[in-house]
Amino acid sequence: MADKLIIVESPAKANTIKKFLGGSTKVLASMGHIRDLPKSKLGVNVEKDFEPEYINIRGKGDLIKQLKKEAKIAKKVYLATDPDREGEAIAWHLAHILEIPEDSVCRVTFNEITKETVQNSIKEPRKIDMNLTDAQQARRVLDRIVGYKISPLLWKKVKKGLSAGRVQSVAVKLICDREDEIERFKPEEYWNIISQLKDKKSKKSFEAKLYGAIKKGEISKDDENSDKIRKIEIHSKDEVNKILEDIKDGEYIVKNIKKSEKKKNPAPPFTTSTMQQEASRKLNFTLKRTMSIAQGLYEGVKVPEKGTVGLITYMRTDSTRISDEARAAAKKHIVSNYGEKYYENRYYKTKQNAQDAHEAIRPTYVELSPDKIKDSLTPEQFKLYNLIYNRFIASQMSTAIYDTTSVDINVNDYIFKANGQTLKFKGFMSLYVEDDDKTVSNNKTDDIITLPELEINQKLEVKKVEPKQSFTEPPARYTEASLVKSLEEKGIGRPSTYSPTITTIIERHYIQKEKKQLCPTELGKIVNKLLTENFGDIINVQFTAKIEEEFDQVAEGTTFWKDIIRNFYGPFSAELARVEKELEHVVLVDEVSDVPCDKCGRMMVYKYGRFGKFLACPGFPECRNTKAIVETIDVPCPCCGGVVQVRKTKRRKNYYICENNPQTCNYISWNKPKLGEKWNPDEAKEVGKSNTETKSKRKNTSKRKSKKWNVE
Repeated sequence: MADKLIIVESPAKANTIKKFLGGSTKVLASMGHIRDLPKSKLGVNVEKDFEPEYINIRGKGDLIKQLKKEAKIAKKVYLATDPDREGEAIAWHLAHILEIPEDSVCRVTFNEITKETVQNSIKEPRKIDMNLTDAQQARRVLDRIVGYKISPLLWKKVKKGLSAGRVQSVAVKLICDREDEIERFKPEEYWNIISQLKDKKSKKSFEAKLYGAIKKGEISKDDENSDKIRKIEIHSKDEVNKILEDIKDGEYIVKNIKKSEKKKNPAPPFTTSTMQQEASRKLNFTLKRTMSIAQGLYEGVKVPEKGTVGLITYMRTDSTRISDEARAAAKKHIVSNYGEKYYENRYYKTKQNAQDAHEAIRPTYVELSPDKIKDSLTPEQFKLYNLIYNRFIASQMSTAIYDTTSVDINVNDYIFKANGQTLKFKGFMSLYVEDDDKTVSNNKTDDIITLPELEINQKLEVKKVEPKQSFTEPPARYTEASLVKSLEEKGIGRPSTYSPTITTIIERHYIQKEKKQLCPTELGKIVNKLLTENFGDIINVQFTAKIEEEFDQVAEGTTFWKDIIRNFYGPFSAELARVEKELEHVVLVDEVSDVPCDKCGRMMVYKYGRFGKFLACPGFPECRNTKAIVETIDVPCPCCGGVVQVRKTKRRKNYYICENNPQTCNYISWNKPKLGEKWNPDEAKEVGKSNTETKSKRKNTSKRKSKKWNVE
């Protein structure tokens, strides 16, 4: 008989906590939610004030029996599910199943899974926070109403199996809107004129770029007032030629030198979204993979000297706050490893709508540096832990300082500028530098550009004057990282929703990944057009952000959750009735291809299935003929000169194969062929090996799913 029964969400977390408590304490896992709304119907009783109709999740009967049995014989039951709204709701459902009174002091939470934190938390239980629970219920019920009421329209008008969602549909809209911007974009020509100059004394060369021209009649060439300089934008070759003629044979004379310091501060410790963004940029991890690895680091890893411990704090947070103990540990580490001048006590301002219940994501034990415990971690765990660890330590380090130099160079009536910077003090950059999408796409970091020591009125030698033509570029497509950043900035979703939202719209084939970029599929465009044209008041950024704020108010106890649903449902129901009536006789006509059906001769039409676009005979059900759409490239096969086709693996990864494979040619490769490039036959083995491993993993995964979990 156990004195205490502690119920957590996962077996890994249960095993870690059990080792900290020992004795007669029993720790079981609920395996996530045990009650939810039914999948077969709406599950929300509109007539009874939107009361949710929860049921026990199918397949969890034996687990529920075990939890009830152990709870009955335990002297005290503690509900230790995750410390967020979802975890609070799971605890509430557990309390209902186990018949624990609502005012019972049974709830414990762990922001970090260390021995000290777990033991202290067990000593200070609290009641279930119904405000947090109701915030989760409000989200669940409202999303269920939106999804289950709008999705049937998609089934009727587009195809079976599609779904709409309050947040996921807005995410698809952002991606489709960006694609529209790119398609409408018209490049504009612009030019830069760059002079290669040389300092005769030091014999060092450097670049200066045309900046502007002196406003004639207002100041003299010797006037250093840059406000009187007209900035020049060049849009044609004729303009370039005129300027080149004007500066031909002109002397390059240094007219102004400005030296200053530039300071760069470290980024704050990770929140969920910034961790996902940096892991995507630096490690090429998907959001789903990042959260899975972080979950493992939080729940517990066996390391030398400590045993099994959680290595990071809770990974779903939008706060940048850190505890005083963590701050002191960081100071000790920085001073001992880098020196006193590298430490700076920093506090970071958490954004306005952040849920500040948890700290930022940080290591639980600063003494467990990544290199020290590398052998205890998988390669992916090590990479993410190293990122989290270094980001946290760097957040408490000194400012980096650059010496900067800006030089104005006069050529007749034109001004060229040269800028240089050197790193004077590395500070936090000794350990960590944050990336952004622009840095990653350009493969650049903070460049160190050194200029020679120049003097006012010094004449410079001209080595070359080079005009450079460029064109404006369209806005970049979203990546997973930049989409998360945009969702967060616009107030759409919360830390726990970013990963499942993006995963869902990829799995629904509304969007697809091309390299790291997110592009809408034809199916995604059709669904987005139908939803935004007919439910524009719901599928938009402002409404979604406003609802998130109302959920926050429920969590704070200032709004009753059913008020949100009541206020929403009336207008929504009227809108739904209107749309259903308007679309009643609307039939979406399939796009006709130029491919005849080889069975009945009709011209085939484009359809959308689980794996994207395909050709189907319009004579269905009399004729059921379908064909895959074969994508080809304009580069011939490196082996036989045949047509190269683009195909996808089960995981939607592109590979390239000759149309004659395997009859007369064995060309197959992960890499897109290039003209004149030789092909290495070993690439075919790599593709085949990868496909074999994927099949093996799917087989092993299937076996694991059928295995009964030991939840003790």
